[in-house]
Amino acid sequence: MPDLHPPVEPYDRGMLDVGDGQLVYWETCGNPRGKPALVVHGGPGSGCSERARRYFDPQRYRTVLFDQRGCGRSTPHAGDPATGLRHNTTGHLIADMEQLREHLGVERWLLYGGSWGSTLILAYAERHPGRVSEIVIAGVTTTRRSETDWLYRGVGRFFPAEWERFRAAAGVERDGDVVGAYARLMSDPDPAVREKAAVDWCAWEDAVLSLEPQGAPGPYGGRPSRDQMAMVRICTHYFAHGAWLEEGALLRDAGRLAGIPGVLVHGRLDLSSPPDTAWELQRAWPGAELIVVGEEGHQGGAATRGHVLAALERFAGR
Repeated sequence: MPDLHPPVEPYDRGMLDVGDGQLVYWETCGNPRGKPALVVHGGPGSGCSERARRYFDPQRYRTVLFDQRGCGRSTPHAGDPATGLRHNTTGHLIADMEQLREHLGVERWLLYGGSWGSTLILAYAERHPGRVSEIVIAGVTTTRRSETDWLYRGVGRFFPAEWERFRAAAGVERDGDVVGAYARLMSDPDPAVREKAAVDWCAWEDAVLSLEPQGAPGPYGGRPSRDQMAMVRICTHYFAHGAWLEEGALLRDAGRLAGIPGVLVHGRLDLSSPPDTAWELQRAWPGAELIVVGEEGHQGGAATRGHVLAALERFAGR
């Protein structure tokens, strides 16, 4: 399988004032005259990574990365309990992406991401299809409430003891609103309550990914405390509100993506986001190609990486 490209440093970076007192960190690397591409990170609230730069040929791509509101190097940081989240919604993030595109003078760009990044990519592309040249997604989600309910309740049948601890720590009954309870805990004035809720949330996320043969152990619990607090605050905030999306809207409106080539790579062993959502999206999106990777899950692995690199190499010449 092909390996990632060598490490590359940004040739430009900045803090974009997007209003509401928010500054969004961005960086560009590769070829300033290359094909524009935007990396849309997951979480929500994970922040962009140096590793994501390496998916793109630096001779052929002008790669843009950004930290979504409240995380990474963007300010104010959601790891600070004084940072409000009222101005942090899917609609705000879509507007930030469009403002960043205009700021950088990009006419159209390829979008790449996965997990929550998949949802944000689809929401942006369906709002602004004329600004998107291609889409590559590794790990399809649309953040329907049904998908969130599966991740924080349904998949518990595979991890009954871990889910019981997760639910009990939220202080709700078996049929209660676990996600909403964690959102409230993450807003508690007591720092010890917030810290315990973040640890308990990440322990559950790690449990769901623990069976993946190609995955890294403890991908959520191993984060620095400040970044972990921000991610859990933002995750619970978004998921408790259904990401401010009408249920099923991204699949319903996928016809708006007609004419945009897309490659969807999804692990068959993805317990957190089962492949049926990717299959539904491929059926609803004219021109999308779905690749199901048999031995990998949500975190991917060598095969997923190879398919993503191949798609980006193919689209570099368009």
